[in-house]
Amino acid sequence: MFLLFMAARLWLFGGLKPGDKAVGFALLSVDSSMVSLSDYLDQKGLILVFTNVPCPFSKAYEQRIIDLHNTYANLGFPVVAINSNNPDMSPQDSFEHMQLRARKMAYPFPYLKDSTEEVCRAYGATRTPQIFLLERSGNGFTVAYLGAIDDNSLDARSVSNRYLENAIRALTLGERPEPATTRAIGCLLKIKDR
Repeated sequence: MFLLFMAARLWLFGGLKPGDKAVGFALLSVDSSMVSLSDYLDQKGLILVFTNVPCPFSKAYEQRIIDLHNTYANLGFPVVAINSNNPDMSPQDSFEHMQLRARKMAYPFPYLKDSTEEVCRAYGATRTPQIFLLERSGNGFTVAYLGAIDDNSLDARSVSNRYLENAIRALTLGERPEPATTRAIGCLLKIKDR
């Protein structure tokens, strides 16, 4: 009930912002296990990425997301990917298609299905890919950075500003990310009432 209340309130006011407490979740992973935010309380933070299967922007960032996990998981910032797209509106985002994609690309991180769309609404995610960098805070997490991974969705070799990596670096130095928010570039989430 609390998650529904938070989702409704945050949806009206644009979602989470830097400094806000992260909303908990428990979602089904493509390996058929349940994964929750509380599973990561032993980490320094979490790279939460809203993504999907068919979006060309998600595909363009796919290897970068894998590389981010491989680089930062051992430093306490693993990746967790969430697909919130409604399969009635985007058939390629069915659970089965998610499983196929995760196997094909050998995802080293959990890929979760937000089948009720409550998590994307609670966070205020609107695009794929969209990042919420969470920082461990007491017995939970707060949002430290949100937005884009970097400044070039078309060509990883031409990136000049690595927003997410800079934000992680700031946190490891005990500083606040600057900028703490950027505009996510990508496909609109395909969810009900949007």
